[in-house]
Amino acid sequence: MVSEYAQSDRFRGGRIHLCDLTGLEIRDCEVNGLKIVDCYGSDVYLGGDFERLVVNDVDVTAYVEAELDRRHPVRALARDAATPEEYRAAWDAIEALWGATLERARSRPEAELHERVDGEWSFVETQRHLLFACDAWLGNAVLEEEAPYHPLGLPAGGAPLKELGLTLEATPALDEVLAPRLARMAAMRRVIDGLTVAELDRVCARKPADPYPDQEYVVRRCLKVVLKEEAEHHRYAVRDLAVLEAGGAGSTSRL
Repeated sequence: MVSEYAQSDRFRGGRIHLCDLTGLEIRDCEVNGLKIVDCYGSDVYLGGDFERLVVNDVDVTAYVEAELDRRHPVRALARDAATPEEYRAAWDAIEALWGATLERARSRPEAELHERVDGEWSFVETQRHLLFACDAWLGNAVLEEEAPYHPLGLPAGGAPLKELGLTLEATPALDEVLAPRLARMAAMRRVIDGLTVAELDRVCARKPADPYPDQEYVVRRCLKVVLKEEAEHHRYAVRDLAVLEAGGAGSTSRL
């Protein structure tokens, strides 16, 4: 049986020496200062948001970011947006990408859209997560809606935010998720179309959700989170759709 550790600090500042870590998976963890030294392996995968990444004494951070931007130009639009016009350009691109990708996904059997590739979120789970992200950062923080959270929303890491009325254990069909998801995207479009410099600099009266720290949240920051979430998770979604289209090559698992 595989050992599993969650929400623990037992490994903080630890040292793992002369151990067999074959197949070890570290997910949704703080890894600031992590060092892997004098180790060996034939297939090592890193995925995450790293401010600086050094491999064999070579800082590869800029190379990785530039290559990702080359393959997925919308990342740069989302990350670098500063003016209302740039926010609109980024959202235009995001809408176009998802429009094509949703059409592509609908051509697949529904069961495939609930499959996880290499342990990552399924296509349907990805849509649920983006629904939650937009509920939190747009509906709650920016728009200050009375009931911003749809129950099908899925927070990062599957955090147990049931006080928000989420049904994390739900297994909805794609169309069930897309109804509120596309409504949220339409709300984002209305906000983006009406953006002004003054609105971008407005301080929100609320934070996205209770687990987020008590600090100042400005509209431009909240909308930037939505843009970046959409861009990055689109990248993941098309990566995994390609695996499914190829006949499920690699490791897949049903929910």
